[in-house]
Amino acid sequence: MASAKEENSHEQTEEEQETETGFKMESGDARKRLFSKELRCMMYGFGDDQNPYTESVDFLEDIVIEFITEVTKNAMEVGRAGRVSVEDIMHIVRKDPRKYSRVKDLLSMNEELKKARKAFDEVKYAGV
Repeated sequence: MASAKEENSHEQTEEEQETETGFKMESGDARKRLFSKELRCMMYGFGDDQNPYTESVDFLEDIVIEFITEVTKNAMEVGRAGRVSVEDIMHIVRKDPRKYSRVKDLLSMNEELKKARKAFDEVKYAGV
C-alpha cells in the first residue's frame, strides 16, 4: 500500500510534467485555449459553420498544439541547444515541399512588411 507521501510525490510529478509543456493533452481539461478564435475563423473560411462545435475547435487545437510542440522539440535538437532559429525550422520542414514553400512565402512576406513599415515610418517622420 502506497503512503500518502508517495502519492503526493506522484501527483507532483504529473504537475511538473504538465507545467513543463504548459498544457495537458487530455480531453476534458480546463486549460486555456490559445488559438480558439483563430481556428474558428479558419474553420469557417474552409467551409465549416460560422459557429463550429466547441469540441471540434478544441480537438483541432489539440492537434495544432501537438504539431507545434513536436516541431519545436525537433528544431531544438537540430540547432543550438535551448534555441530555435528560423534555419532550424527550415531544416525540419525541408523534405515536405508544401510546408517548405509556405515557410519561404511567409518569411518573404514578413520581409516585405518590414520594408513597408520602415518606408512608412521614414515618410511619416520626414513630413514632421
